[in-house]
Amino acid sequence: MTASAATLVAESTVTDRYQTTVPDPIRRVLKLGKRDRLRYSVQPDGAVILERVSPEDVQDPVLGEFLAFLSRDMEANPDRLKAFDGSLRERIQALVGHVDVDLDKPLSPDDE
Repeated sequence: MTASAATLVAESTVTDRYQTTVPDPIRRVLKLGKRDRLRYSVQPDGAVILERVSPEDVQDPVLGEFLAFLSRDMEANPDRLKAFDGSLRERIQALVGHVDVDLDKPLSPDDE
């Protein structure tokens, strides 16, 4: 590994299966974790920029298709749309209101 004030340089080897391990200093700088996604941008001069893809940038194809389905169904069947009444909200709150959810908490090793 070579480092200067402005540049961190590290090397890794490409395996026979075209895989490589991201060196530890690079993982730390990019704050990479298991299952994180990487984006490679090749510049006109051949330089490659490696960056972590933020979770907000990742498109879920299943969710996208489901939302498109809902949109088509609402347009085709507007008569099926109903107002969300207070009693349904109260029933939902009674079922899950006591559940604490921390979306920023890391998964346990068993959940990964």
